[in-house]
Amino acid sequence: MKVFESLYREYYQKVYAFLYRLCADGDLAEDLTQETFLQAYKSFHKFRGDCEVFTWLAAIGKHTYFKYLKKRKLHLDAANLELVAQSYMKGDISPEEHVHKKDVEDAVRKVVDTIPKKYRDVVLLRIYAELPFSQIAQILKISESSAKVIYFRAKKMLMEVLQHELEM
Repeated sequence: MKVFESLYREYYQKVYAFLYRLCADGDLAEDLTQETFLQAYKSFHKFRGDCEVFTWLAAIGKHTYFKYLKKRKLHLDAANLELVAQSYMKGDISPEEHVHKKDVEDAVRKVVDTIPKKYRDVVLLRIYAELPFSQIAQILKISESSAKVIYFRAKKMLMEVLQHELEM
C-alpha cells in the first residue's frame, strides 16, 4: 500500500496533465485521474515492470478516457485538439489567424476521428502524453519502429486532409 501511495504522489500531476490535455476540462480530468489510479491500484499486482510506471499509467488513463467517451456516446470531437492546431500554426496570431486556427482545430478533430484506431492511438499518445516512441510501442504492444511509421503516416494523412479541406 505504501508503495502505491508513493506512486500516486509522484505521478498524480503528470497523469492529471495528460488527461487534462485530452479532455480540456479540469473537473473531468480530476475524475479521470482518480479512476485511472483506482484501476491501477486494482491491477497493480499485474504490473511487471516491463515499461516505465508513467507509460503504464498513461495507458490506463487513455483507456479510462476512451471508456468515458464511449459510455457517453461521445467521439474524439470532445477531445481538446488545440495542441495539434498549435503545432500547425506558429507564432503570435491576429484575430483572422485565430479564426483560421479554429478552422484547423475543427478539421483536425474531424480527421483524427476518422483515421483508423491504430493511427489515432499513436497520435494521441505522442501529442497529448508527449511519450517517446519507445513507450508508445510498449503501451500498444508494437515495435518502436512501427510506432514511428504509424505516427508519420498519420501525420501525413492529417496534413493532406488539412491542406485539402482548408485549401492551403
